[in-house]
Amino acid sequence: MRNREVKPFASAVGLLLGLLCAVEAVKVNKHKPWIETTYHGIVTENDDKVLLDPPLIALDKDAPLRYAGEICGFKIHGQNVPFEAVVLDKSTGEGVIRAKDKLDCELQKEHTFTIQAYDCGEGPDGGNMKKSHKATVHIQVNDMNEYSPVFKEKSYKATVIEGKKYDSIMKVEAVDADCSFQFSQICSYEIVTPDVPFSIDKDGNIKNTEKLNYSKERMYKLTVTAYDCGKNRASEDVLVKINIKPTCKPSWQGFNKRIEYEPGTGSLALFPSMHLETCDEPITSIQATIMLETNHIGKGCDRDTYSEKSLHKLCGASAGTVELLPAPGNSANWTIGLPTDNGHDSDQVFEFNGTQATKVPEGVVSTSLKEPFTISVWMRHGPGSREKETILCNSDKTEMNRHHYSLYVHNCRLVLLLRQDPTESENYKPAEFHWKLDQVCDKEWHHYVLNIEFPAVTLFVDGSTFEPFLVTEDYPLHAAKIETQLTIGACWQGGSARMTQYFRGSLAGLMIRTGKLENKKVIDCLYTCKEGLDVQLPEEVASAVKVEFNPNQSSLSLEGDDIESFEKVMQHISYLNSRQFPTPGIRHLRVTTTVKCFNEETCISVPDSEGYVMVLQPEEPKISLSGIDHFARGAAEFESTEGVTLFPELRIVSTITREVEVDAEAEAEGEDDPTVQETVVSEEIMHNLDTCEVTVVGDDLNGDHESLDVDLVQIQQRGLEMSSSNMGIVITGVNTMANYEQVLHLIRYRNWHTDALFDRKFKLVCSELNGRYISNEFKVEVNVIHTANPMDHANNAMVQPQFINQVQHASVDLSGHNLANTHQASVVPSAATIVIVVCVSFLVFMIILGVFRIRAAHQRTMRDQENGKENEMDWDDSALTITVNPMETYEDQHSSEEEGDEEEEESEDGEEEDDITSAESGSSEDEAGEPEDQQSSSRQQQLEWDDSTLTY
Repeated sequence: MRNREVKPFASAVGLLLGLLCAVEAVKVNKHKPWIETTYHGIVTENDDKVLLDPPLIALDKDAPLRYAGEICGFKIHGQNVPFEAVVLDKSTGEGVIRAKDKLDCELQKEHTFTIQAYDCGEGPDGGNMKKSHKATVHIQVNDMNEYSPVFKEKSYKATVIEGKKYDSIMKVEAVDADCSFQFSQICSYEIVTPDVPFSIDKDGNIKNTEKLNYSKERMYKLTVTAYDCGKNRASEDVLVKINIKPTCKPSWQGFNKRIEYEPGTGSLALFPSMHLETCDEPITSIQATIMLETNHIGKGCDRDTYSEKSLHKLCGASAGTVELLPAPGNSANWTIGLPTDNGHDSDQVFEFNGTQATKVPEGVVSTSLKEPFTISVWMRHGPGSREKETILCNSDKTEMNRHHYSLYVHNCRLVLLLRQDPTESENYKPAEFHWKLDQVCDKEWHHYVLNIEFPAVTLFVDGSTFEPFLVTEDYPLHAAKIETQLTIGACWQGGSARMTQYFRGSLAGLMIRTGKLENKKVIDCLYTCKEGLDVQLPEEVASAVKVEFNPNQSSLSLEGDDIESFEKVMQHISYLNSRQFPTPGIRHLRVTTTVKCFNEETCISVPDSEGYVMVLQPEEPKISLSGIDHFARGAAEFESTEGVTLFPELRIVSTITREVEVDAEAEAEGEDDPTVQETVVSEEIMHNLDTCEVTVVGDDLNGDHESLDVDLVQIQQRGLEMSSSNMGIVITGVNTMANYEQVLHLIRYRNWHTDALFDRKFKLVCSELNGRYISNEFKVEVNVIHTANPMDHANNAMVQPQFINQVQHASVDLSGHNLANTHQASVVPSAATIVIVVCVSFLVFMIILGVFRIRAAHQRTMRDQENGKENEMDWDDSALTITVNPMETYEDQHSSEEEGDEEEEESEDGEEEDDITSAESGSSEDEAGEPEDQQSSSRQQQLEWDDSTLTY
């Protein structure tokens, strides 16, 4: 009983003691650790030890109790903090902060974070651990002089004028990558090159120590180094070039006097490196004029050199324009006798010296001009005599000397005379219109256009309008039934039958257009140059410089007050020639400059700068015409409504030849240095044509029974025109080579009386740029195949076969044919003998004729081969009839060995000619592949002609 009572009591006491112990333990760790609120530290880059102020010490009032009074660690708070805190002594609370890795001052100079201390709690397990407040730590990373100075530029350049001492010619600058002020600063510069008349200060300014002489030294090369404040020298020294210029003269610098322009390359910058040297004189404004002199090229500049009629079409002018000064030719024979400049101006220019004139044939221009009408002409004229000089005149052809209308020059005035036709009212009407113009006598090319809609007359000169300063009146002409004569270069006096008032100067493109006035758009297009000046203004200077062009863009004026902007505009001025084949030669350039200064007394004067653009010779195109140049057709085709197509497979190709430099593989031959060789390369190009002319070789066309036809609708659809005569066809108009090909494919030759016709020859020539580039002469020969039909005649013996003239001696395989004549028994022997004699005689004649024609054909073929042509023969033998002589049998031919040997020799001669032309061969392709013995057998067979139609 007692033991049972003691056990519960002991358990209660033990529980009470445990509770008392727990309460006592809780009371042991009463206080938090304590640290300073702020720390400042210094650490040297590339080192991990941090010096703190104050030192890192944590205190705990629970000391000296174990655990509760001890400091177990420090905790750092922050993101990506490169430091750690370590406890050195738990009992004293002393600790240190150190870097985890090497620090780089250049990446981060300062670091800031927070730190806490914590004690060891109440036991080894750290239970009931207490933390201090958070303290802020600022750590500065000290720099080491690990970097050397580096110059900002790889090299420096400057230009000075001789005879002057400068306070500063230029400044060099180096930088140091160290993070500290001490080591990142450049403390000094030094010129390493000895014995040079230059010095440099601590800021990098270079100056000359004495006056420099251009004749002594034109350029100095200096080596400069730098030191930072830690005495580190620059990693690499820098090169400084100082150019010495002679005594300053205001002028444009960087101007090339010769500028080469390659055709087809677009615009070419004229002054890409140009700048104005003002010799340090302050400028308030600047003006410049750039002149491109093209007056000696063509008609004042490089323009398209097509015929004036073609140019009108290209510019959009409607039909009705008549060209009075076309290129001399078969269709324009009235200009053949007029002197030209022989292509000096790359255009069709006619020169008049006061003794030449020409009459325009009737029908070219209507005798009475239908109003409104336009007269246009290019004219170059200088000061001359005081007499009238007639450009164009329409006057009485006989009896009288009345001028119906004329255009002439008198005392440097341009005058239009226009007399009205007889009317019911005999009132005065305007008759003469006078313009006083400097252009008439300045010896330069100008474009004149007169739009006449009576009584108003408007004159355009180079696209600008001019009003007449004087208009005189006169009565209308009296009625007279007299024909008129239109002349150019003088005026025809019908009463005395002579020319008078001769013109002295040059004319081109004289045109008359009736029924409609020329509009301003077409006039501007006709005058527009294909070459000139151009400028693409940069956006940043577009408003700083004023730019103006003259109408034909041969002159450009600039005005501005900022030299830098002005120079940028000058550097963007370019030359442009849009022609595919421009006129080669020199175009002179002149730059005239005027400046204004703050001090007018010392203001500079800029001399003119002169140079030239050399337009190189364009690669000349070689226009080649090729196709079938020899063929034959049956007479029926010539007589049909369609006729025979002359150029069914014509091809027009244009090529240019270039010389290309290539490196020869000299190493393969054992040489060290490769050599440069020039190789000629031919390449095909595309361009327009303006004329193709088909002419007859030999006798002119006889309109009674032959003609050259072409579909006019097809020609008009392609914007082309056609004129024809008894000499052939001329197709004109600026168009592509492909369109000309298509039109030429349509040309057909017809002949509806071919009895006496055996061949006809034609020639085709095409050209570009008004005859500047001309193709080869492509000749075509067509043969007529005549077919004889025995049923057409009652007595065939009285008619000669027509096809004999077209067929050469041939060898035909007659094996397998029955040559017996069923009618032979009805013929009396005397008649047979006569026929045999005649046949043999005729056979000998035909052999001689055949040999003659074979040799003639052979000589013609050899000539064609020498000319580099590939002759093709297209022989239509569908209508050919060969008849075997019924007087001889197949057995008789084999019985005559001598006659067979002769025949074999003739056949062999004929076979040799088979290699020359297939049109003169009677053998088929199948016979060419037969064995030799069969060919010999075939040669022994005698070929006879059908002499039933022979007349004897």
